[in-house]
Amino acid sequence: QNIHKGMENFGFSLVSIKKRLLFLSISIVFFLAVLVGRLFFVQIVQNGELTKRASEQWYRDLPLQAPRGKIVSTNGDTIADNKSVYTVYVRPRAVKDVHLVSQYLSDLLQVDEDKLQESIKKAGVSEITIKRNVPVEIAELLKDLRLDGVYFTLDSQRQYPNGTYLSQVLGFTNIDNQGQGGLEAYYDRYLRGVNGFSYTGTDMKGIELKNNVTRYVPSIPGLDLVTSVDSNIQHFVEDAVTGAMQEWKSKSASMMVYDMTTGGVVASATAPSFDPNNPPRDDLELLNTLSKNQMITDVYEPGSTFKIFTLAAALDAGLADFDDTFFCPGFRVVDGQRIKCWRTKGHGTQTLQEGVNNSCNCMFMDLAQRLGVDRLYDYLHRFGFGQKSGIDFFGESRGIMLNSKNVKMVDLVRIGFGQTIAVTTLQMVSAVGAAVSGILYQPHFVEQVDDKKGQAIYQFQKNQIRKPIKAETAQKMTQILGTVVAQGSGKKAQVSGYPVGGKTGTAQKFKNGVLAQGKYVSSFVGFAPVTNPKYVALLTVDEPGGYVYYGSMTAAPYVGQVFDKVAKSLGVMQRPINPQTIAIPNLYGLSYVEASAKLKALGLQFETTGEGDKVIGTLPAPKEMVAVGDVVLLRLDD
Repeated sequence: QNIHKGMENFGFSLVSIKKRLLFLSISIVFFLAVLVGRLFFVQIVQNGELTKRASEQWYRDLPLQAPRGKIVSTNGDTIADNKSVYTVYVRPRAVKDVHLVSQYLSDLLQVDEDKLQESIKKAGVSEITIKRNVPVEIAELLKDLRLDGVYFTLDSQRQYPNGTYLSQVLGFTNIDNQGQGGLEAYYDRYLRGVNGFSYTGTDMKGIELKNNVTRYVPSIPGLDLVTSVDSNIQHFVEDAVTGAMQEWKSKSASMMVYDMTTGGVVASATAPSFDPNNPPRDDLELLNTLSKNQMITDVYEPGSTFKIFTLAAALDAGLADFDDTFFCPGFRVVDGQRIKCWRTKGHGTQTLQEGVNNSCNCMFMDLAQRLGVDRLYDYLHRFGFGQKSGIDFFGESRGIMLNSKNVKMVDLVRIGFGQTIAVTTLQMVSAVGAAVSGILYQPHFVEQVDDKKGQAIYQFQKNQIRKPIKAETAQKMTQILGTVVAQGSGKKAQVSGYPVGGKTGTAQKFKNGVLAQGKYVSSFVGFAPVTNPKYVALLTVDEPGGYVYYGSMTAAPYVGQVFDKVAKSLGVMQRPINPQTIAIPNLYGLSYVEASAKLKALGLQFETTGEGDKVIGTLPAPKEMVAVGDVVLLRLDD
């Protein structure tokens, strides 16, 4: 009691002592809990981040670029590959002689020595990338010098073994090996792989430790693409577009070959082109122009080749047949407008087949009127016009079609012979395939994606979109278009032993909404063999020079050349052609009627240019030898 009284005298009580002890105990427990929590946060939660920071202090890593997957043709030929190159780095803190290192690197890598010295001397920088894509032989010379602070990583650089071959389809890559356009961009996530890295132990200053062993985390290579491209046919097509552009001094020439039985694009080329190994990066406008695959991204007014679909629709709807006849006085008056046939003198009375052979605008205007807006538009949509095909390629255009609600009769008849509508080359070849086979397939470039063991991890499944016309209609179309080449304006596309069908086209270009005088797009679309159609080929010649602009003369011969080479590559038996030849007569000063009668009597086809009635020249010139059945250009006065 005395003790308690003494404590109370000093302001203490038993209750207060217990409270103080309790508070102390709670404080200790709380402190320990905070400490344990902090340790848990550092050791468990932040373990990865702190380990990473420690590694950054004690290790220096360099990237190992993954090689891109290859791109190969359906024949197995490599069309996009890689070559080994090096990237050269400098770790400034490990450089003992800045001047020596700068001098050697400047000489061998062609970099500015003063700027290099300045970069190496800059404080706080772990690594400096000196140059990428260094050839192996140069990197080996540098390695032999054993310069302190200079390091190397083995990388890969995209290589296109055929240069300009297929460039608008393949696209190209940037310095980081990322796809830029074409299949390289569309399939980039499959092609690029996963980068690896190497890491080296260093001290706090970044100087490599003695007896250190560099460790590697290997990269994972990209996947390979197997395309539908036939490398042989691609070479034939490349030669054709270059030849057509040079012969006719055109702005450009483009050609696509399509397999109508699968939907695969077999070949695709445009001239002029570019080399994806060395794209013109310093001129972006030029690069965009040359690298764009205009046969997929751009549209053009097709002209007479589009008559194929007006004819197919009329036949399928039962609104036309072989025994029909049509009269062409050289024009039709529709909605008060006089719309001329390409032959202003007219074709007179003709059968359906003759109207197709003559490519008579008047006959196709009649067929369009029989169909009407709704029915013609329905068929055009069935053939895939006005919509994207879904091809595995960026930037596809859907084409341009007037809203059917706004189409007047004068618009309808123009659409019937290929004006007032714009399409892509891709749409045309797939639609022509459907017109002669009866089946529209989804176009594609890539057949499958393989891993490095050659195992397919993706395969394109042939996709039948629809049947736009009946099978019997397709058979009629095959017969009619085969006759156009055998007897009509497509005669220059004939191939011995490998019958070709097709249609010529010549469309005047528009500029600022009005016809551009003297500017044409000439074309020919053909398919072969007529007996069992497989390939469709369309060649367009943009703005051929001079007065020779008909597709029958500028485009048909080159399509014929491609199919001739295809036939030879397939081992098709071809009889030697020894055609009967004849000299071009001098028709100067004769009337159109007199000149045309003479050419017909000699068994020659002809096209005309000029609106007059008097002949002022021919191409080929008088006395030049041509084959019977060949096409002659008859020049009339204006």
